[in-house]
Amino acid sequence: MISENSEVILTVRDLTAEVDGTPILKGVNLEIRAGEIHAIMGPNGSGKSTLSKILAGHPAYEVTGGEVLYKGENLLEVEAEERARSGLFLAFQYPLEIPGVSNLDFLRVAYNSKRKHEGGEELDAFDFDELVRERLSLVKMDAAFLNRSVNEGFSGGEKKRNEILQMALLEPTLAVLDETDSGLDVDALRIVADGVNQLSKPDNSMLVITHYQRLLNYIVPDYVHIMAIGKILRTGGKDLALEVEARGYDWVLEEAATGV
Repeated sequence: MISENSEVILTVRDLTAEVDGTPILKGVNLEIRAGEIHAIMGPNGSGKSTLSKILAGHPAYEVTGGEVLYKGENLLEVEAEERARSGLFLAFQYPLEIPGVSNLDFLRVAYNSKRKHEGGEELDAFDFDELVRERLSLVKMDAAFLNRSVNEGFSGGEKKRNEILQMALLEPTLAVLDETDSGLDVDALRIVADGVNQLSKPDNSMLVITHYQRLLNYIVPDYVHIMAIGKILRTGGKDLALEVEARGYDWVLEEAATGV
């Protein structure tokens, strides 16, 4: 476990939210410190992906109560693009295709936007090309993918690797990985997980959202949270994920219902 003296990166207190008038989050509490990897598991419809989208600033989700602090500041008052520039990164469960926009140009604009926000000089096309090719090895991607449109015609595994490539370039303070293991075969899962592990540092943190223990065999969390009915019902170490793998989620719901 990480020292309690580490910087608090994310604080979520009593967060409630809805979409199209339907309540989804019903009082989420969570704290993530620098250097920590947290995993959230839970059945479909529990609110896991809703939480990730609210953190990223998706406009379809309305926060109805509670607060979210990112590095001590009110995250809910910040526009989505400003959140990204300040170091919050979301790897999508289903990455979008952007026809007509080359992957290389997309990555360069995103990288330079964050660099400018931090007071640095933008990299020219030549220097950025050198940087991105160096980072390609992290996710074992062919350089040919740089000249293709963003995610267009990519396989599921290639899209997920491209997300981790973005993460490798942007070096976020908080990375939220929304079911990054979805649709990956074993080899792709290992490559993606290895990339994530190499990007985990003492001054950043990660929130990994997943249905399955198998991802957590490769990305070992400091804390595992079980989420259902719009709340985090139980928190433990990595062994909690193994217990869920063996017993499912019903026992957690039963404990919540009986107040155990």
